Amino acid sequence: MRLPPLSGLLALAATVPGVVVALAGIELAAPLAALVFGGAIIGAAFVLAWAAEAAQVDVSAGLAVAVLALIAVLPEYSVDFVFTWRGGEAAAQYGAECAPAGGDSTPACSLALANMTGANRILVGIGWCVVVLIAWRRSKERGITLGRADAVPLAFLTIASLYCLILPFKRTLTLWDTAVLVAIFVAYSWRVSRAPAGEPDLIGPSAWVGGLGKVPRRATVIGLFLVSAVVILLAAEPFAESLVDTGQELGISEFLLVQWVAPLASEAPELLVAGLYAYRLHTTEALGALVSSKVNQWTLLVGTLPVVFAVSSRGWSGLPIEPAQRGELLLTASQSLLAIALLLGLTLSLRAALVLLGLFLVQFVLGAVLPADWHDRELVGLSGVYLLLAVITVVRKRACLVPMLRDGLLSRYSDLGGDLRCTTTGGGRLRLRTRLKEVLPIGR
Repeated sequence: MRLPPLSGLLALAATVPGVVVALAGIELAAPLAALVFGGAIIGAAFVLAWAAEAAQVDVSAGLAVAVLALIAVLPEYSVDFVFTWRGGEAAAQYGAECAPAGGDSTPACSLALANMTGANRILVGIGWCVVVLIAWRRSKERGITLGRADAVPLAFLTIASLYCLILPFKRTLTLWDTAVLVAIFVAYSWRVSRAPAGEPDLIGPSAWVGGLGKVPRRATVIGLFLVSAVVILLAAEPFAESLVDTGQELGISEFLLVQWVAPLASEAPELLVAGLYAYRLHTTEALGALVSSKVNQWTLLVGTLPVVFAVSSRGWSGLPIEPAQRGELLLTASQSLLAIALLLGLTLSLRAALVLLGLFLVQFVLGAVLPADWHDRELVGLSGVYLLLAVITVVRKRACLVPMLRDGLLSRYSDLGGDLRCTTTGGGRLRLRTRLKEVLPIGR
């Protein structure tokens, strides 16, 4: 029997220090604790991703991609749930302000939303773009084209993003929002479960697990899931605590650490796995998995935050959306709508990817050069740029909008062969082009 790949053993080894420190109750300096527990979460997330990939051998292709995307973001769920639980406890103690009167630290409720918005923006602003850039560097292809079946997650992401656009104008994230967003996720999961089975293309540790016999393969997958879940449960809370403590000790904004550093740790394995797929020129699978992950985070993650908050606060008033967080939510929803618009033809070009990356980086440049009291105006202004570009792009690709929604929501999977593309004619008009590779020899 072949030994597991070295990368799989290293990922498991990365979880050991965090587990030992957590179980032994060892006290570490906050920055060191953040590294130890963050490393454990990253290692566990890699193991989760590989186990989910190997599970594709036993489930349908569409469901496998959805499950992979869901499992890959579980570390992000665990970290965000910790901050949301803390927010609920703070609300029960201090009221709707979620912080003691006159306190200098960031209110606990803001940290829950900060972690969620940061994770969503990193996934699109960095993840989608890196996959395209790697594919271009490897093959000189100036973009990635998805299959028509990938219209399914894109259609549900469109519905979720349009709904989330109203969240910045609310005072709380309520259980009504939970009902709507979770319903979107359930409908999406049911839809992708109808996809036909396919032959998975596994690499690395997932290929080793997938190559085992039926019984040992399933036992290994279940065992890896359980090990990863235990590690994440042990490491998530101390990782969140150590991040906040690190900010206080080093004079770094805890909001900044929670919004960007924590999601980078929890999203890193997912981004690296997608990058590895792109490097091996499995570009459709790489981008498709990231689109599915975005659906999961923008529906189930956002939708379950009010439930966690309600349980920890022992009330039903909803997770407060403070004025500063409304701008963050607006920017996140606006980025999502632009990303959808750029993918309307099921092709993400190199230029479009650079636009997403550039706009993602602009927020940090503006934050560095503009006064702190301009932060809200900066978020609203940048949101306006995203929305304006989204409207312009939708108008240019309007011929693709209805077919994408029809394919994503209504068409049978058996009818979703070939590619759906939008092209611009010489007169500037748009035309819809469906390439049916085995039926119509278009372009030959």
